[in-house]
Amino acid sequence: MDERGSQWSSAAAALLAAEQSRVPVAPLTSQPPGLTLEDAYQIQAAAVARRVAGGARVVGHKVGVTSRAMQEQMGVDEPDSGVLLDDMVLPSGSELVRGDFLAPRVEAEIAFRLGHDLQGPEVSVEAAKDAVSEVFLALEVIDTRFTSWRIALADSIADNASSARVVTGAMVPLDPAWDLAAEQLVVSVDGKAVATGEGRAVLGDPFRPLVWLASRLSELGAGLSAGDLVLAGAVHASLPLDAATRVRTSAPHLPPVDLRVA
Repeated sequence: MDERGSQWSSAAAALLAAEQSRVPVAPLTSQPPGLTLEDAYQIQAAAVARRVAGGARVVGHKVGVTSRAMQEQMGVDEPDSGVLLDDMVLPSGSELVRGDFLAPRVEAEIAFRLGHDLQGPEVSVEAAKDAVSEVFLALEVIDTRFTSWRIALADSIADNASSARVVTGAMVPLDPAWDLAAEQLVVSVDGKAVATGEGRAVLGDPFRPLVWLASRLSELGAGLSAGDLVLAGAVHASLPLDAATRVRTSAPHLPPVDLRVA
């Protein structure tokens, strides 16, 4: 392993240790010699490889920072992506323990399961739509293994796009007649609506994050595969995830998803 590879491996190990110990580390972009987006994705890949070597299984991807609200909250102007592992994904109604995280926040998203592979640098929205077999609501719990949420995009990417858990609603076949761009998600905490957002909040159409992701993966000689889960990104600014609460997201055409926090 060359010096650069050794640095990526060391950073990945530090982030995984921070997640397990719940003792945060300083943002990587604050440390010399700095961190490029390419470096960040290499660190992410090294961390995922360590998790897979430990028995985890890749089940999909998340696209993050796709809405204007999230970009403004993060202070960036482009999306990022992370990898979903099987031990991160939970069914609706699951209970999480607040103490298992450092600074968790929650986001409501439209998500997909692919029925066909989706690969290539010039995928169209229609091709992305055709590749989807099922659609569902998801509550993504994001967390930072850094000392605060005041991080750069490269920090988030290295930290697996800040993904911690994904709670999935019931998956239903995609109806071509649905206008998912107009689908309005309502987020409630303990029965009180606290946030709303339409599908078009993510890059103008929830299928566009699939296009962006397929293009990014193609640069790495990879792509999306049948069976993959893909989160299209939050339709609203993320919300703090507090103990002793229940979070629920509903929408007109998709089954609701619930999360309880102890």
